[in-house]
Amino acid sequence: MSQYSKQEARNLRLFSQVVVIAIPLILVAIQWLSYERVTDELIYDVPQIAQISAFETTWLYAYLHLFSFVPVFLLSFDKRVHYYTSWRYLMPAIAIFAALFIAWDVVFTAMNVWNFNESYFLGIRFLSLPIEEWAFFFTIPFCCVFIYKCLNYYVAKDLLAPYEQRISQALIVLFFLGGFLFWDKIYTSTTFLLTGGFVLYHYLFLPDYYRARFYFSYLVIIIPFLIVDGVLTGGYTAEPIVLYNPAEFLNVRIGSVPIEDGIYGFLLIMGVGTFWERFRTIIKN
Repeated sequence: MSQYSKQEARNLRLFSQVVVIAIPLILVAIQWLSYERVTDELIYDVPQIAQISAFETTWLYAYLHLFSFVPVFLLSFDKRVHYYTSWRYLMPAIAIFAALFIAWDVVFTAMNVWNFNESYFLGIRFLSLPIEEWAFFFTIPFCCVFIYKCLNYYVAKDLLAPYEQRISQALIVLFFLGGFLFWDKIYTSTTFLLTGGFVLYHYLFLPDYYRARFYFSYLVIIIPFLIVDGVLTGGYTAEPIVLYNPAEFLNVRIGSVPIEDGIYGFLLIMGVGTFWERFRTIIKN
């Protein structure tokens, strides 16, 4: 292949990448700009798993971070996994996605798509978000990537590798279909479209190795994620910490957790994990 042909191929690939990134972003921008609030009502009454009286405190959201982060931080120095050696690649990845998700969070709070129950956080807000909510986008990815790294170490075989293409294709179709079918529900549609776009980009342009690994890890991660999010969404308290607008999501739940939260978490964790892997590859090479 001539140098000119190689340059054409690189340009075509770059153009394709821009298009794949732009399409879901444009769709979401159209949706956000045309948003009309249907109701100001927020849901306080949600399905409960068990009510724990000790959780009825303004420190609850802070405690949730403490009990999630501290054990993982201490285990980071394990001599086999060596998670602490990954922090120089991990922290930039977390910072990038924290900035994106916090911006999303601020916009949706302003739109009253969701809000926060002052009975369960310390009452300090910045840009309308509790400081505990800011911390969420740092502590939870930190803990989830730890699980991903541990599973990569202890489960040598890439169990989902033979099925990765079919899983990715199914997820892309499912997410985009959900995004269009539920266009009138801004949390549902935004989450599905952005996740579909990210998985499509990943499928077309990034290595399949850590995509298959991530899918397997998420099957494990979803368990502690549902426990943590179950606390946030009212599964163990008289009222939820995070209050949702019923007009803007499906209100289909796993326990107290909206299914959109699972997709939202999938996007956050896969995004951080992907950037972490890319930073490791680039810096090492």
